[in-house]
Amino acid sequence: MDISAQRATRLGQGAALRVLADLIFVNSALIVAFALHFFYLITTRIEADSSSLFWRHAQGLVSCVWILDLTCLVLLSVSGFYSVGGHLRGRYKTLVGIQAVSIAYLLFGLASYALTDFPKIPAAVWICAWGLTAILMVLDRLWARLWGNAVHQSSAHRRVRPEDGRGRVLVIGGAGYIGSALLPKLLEKGYSVRLFDMLLYGTEPVEGILSHPGLELVQADFRHIDRVVEAMRDVDVVIHLGAIVGDPACALDEELTIEVNLMATRMIAEVAKGYGVQRFIFASTCSVYGASDELLDEGSALNPVSLYARSKIASEKVLMSLADPYFAPACLRFGTIFGLSGRTRFDLVVNLLAAKAVLDGEITVFGSDQWRPFLHVDDAAHSVLLTLEAPLAVTRNQVFNVGFDEQNYTLGQVAQLIQAQVPRARIVNHGHDSDRRNYRVDFRKIRSVLGFVPSFTLAQGIAQVVQAIQRGEVTDYRDSKYSNVKVLSEEGASRLVLGQNGWAYELIREAAPTPA
Repeated sequence: MDISAQRATRLGQGAALRVLADLIFVNSALIVAFALHFFYLITTRIEADSSSLFWRHAQGLVSCVWILDLTCLVLLSVSGFYSVGGHLRGRYKTLVGIQAVSIAYLLFGLASYALTDFPKIPAAVWICAWGLTAILMVLDRLWARLWGNAVHQSSAHRRVRPEDGRGRVLVIGGAGYIGSALLPKLLEKGYSVRLFDMLLYGTEPVEGILSHPGLELVQADFRHIDRVVEAMRDVDVVIHLGAIVGDPACALDEELTIEVNLMATRMIAEVAKGYGVQRFIFASTCSVYGASDELLDEGSALNPVSLYARSKIASEKVLMSLADPYFAPACLRFGTIFGLSGRTRFDLVVNLLAAKAVLDGEITVFGSDQWRPFLHVDDAAHSVLLTLEAPLAVTRNQVFNVGFDEQNYTLGQVAQLIQAQVPRARIVNHGHDSDRRNYRVDFRKIRSVLGFVPSFTLAQGIAQVVQAIQRGEVTDYRDSKYSNVKVLSEEGASRLVLGQNGWAYELIREAAPTPA
């Protein structure tokens, strides 16, 4: 039986238990109501023949109980109370249940007085049973919430690892550009790291740490729910870096992008939440701001101009909708990243232009007046570590722009910084670019809340790339291994449909900017 079938079976079993519990509530309420009425009549001596009175009450109970049971179950079912997947939640679900039961009792009462052959029960019994049933349903819901809280708290306590003071961190997509810079930092800090990655780019990005005793490798596609469930065991923190990254790569296949970037993110978050993982750190992007002439902070309007950006907006929305006292996502909107890591990319503007300057003697610029916020890959990794180690109350359900105010540059300014280090390269300006992104970002929040200050300036990152090429560490920046879009288009990625995805497309549509 596959995972989805097992989940459906468990949900079906849960609904059956819910039906049984509600039958017990109705029947118990009727029995108690009849019993109270019987003892009232006996103790007040309104009726002296206790034996005859008892049997009349017993017959009344038997004659009406099955009718009320059936009516309650039908109305509860019609109201969606037993729907598999539970679209009714919390207090609202309790109110819907009480409403359905109340209508059932009302219909029974009307039928009892209007129909000659319908079972008759005393009005006091009918009213008492109605009230008791409602009370039992409220108490049941209250107990379920208290029990759930206790289980979550117990789970949180079990996750404390006093022997080393560090927990296990699951890094999804950790062999990529940012992940290969992050993993050494986590291991150096003493974390036990479980790397979950498909290794689409091979093991080279993490070759230097594969033998580290604190690293566990799970080579798998994170769209596979069974592998995610397996990898989530004994995990304290999830860092989700996995995605199809960049506008050109995402544009290759819209369905695959939605599946990987959005649908898998929701599944991973739901599994993490189910396992009691509180910290969930998600890699987003400042591309969500799209095109704007304003200085943009975390509360600014989003204006995405690409599928990649829309997929990240939709993912943020999904994560925040799952947030509760025991699941606290934090979304990091990274600036445009540059610099070297275990898996360096040359499909990003700074690295690409620096490589072209050294090897081609030319710095080709499209849209020189477009603004971007720039961030070194090592600083991006450092921001993840800061988020991980900050008090949970500080990062809970928060969005952070990741970068530095002084590193907002136009593409024309980037070209000039590169030319300053490679003077023989000439700047070739090709005018406007088809890429409509243009945004400057405010990074005060992450600086004030997390104390984030980058270690690399843009000039230092350019020098790092230039020197690596000059030393021969990079011989051909055009090699497909340095480009997300080339890897996906030349080698491809296996497609896996994870069930109905209509919800995912709807969120993507909602993330699109409203026409002016």
